[in-house]
Amino acid sequence: MVCNLTPVLHPKYRIGVPFEGFYKEIINTDSTFYGGAGDGNMGGKKTEAIPMHNQKYSIDCTLPSLSTIVFKWMGKKGE
Repeated sequence: MVCNLTPVLHPKYRIGVPFEGFYKEIINTDSTFYGGAGDGNMGGKKTEAIPMHNQKYSIDCTLPSLSTIVFKWMGKKGE
């Protein structure tokens, strides 16, 4: 879960994750479904072997302004 409590869109924001594979975006409060602008991660992100936040892997995601994003690890094979 990542929260952006600022009024600024943060594209290419890198966060560390514990497992290699695909992280599905399961909640995005900026979705047009909730009346938001629709900025997000096109359903999810694949990890990269770039260490971040004391984790071996990371994802490069878009954090919409004033929003919360929730990702779910879907395993190494993806969706």
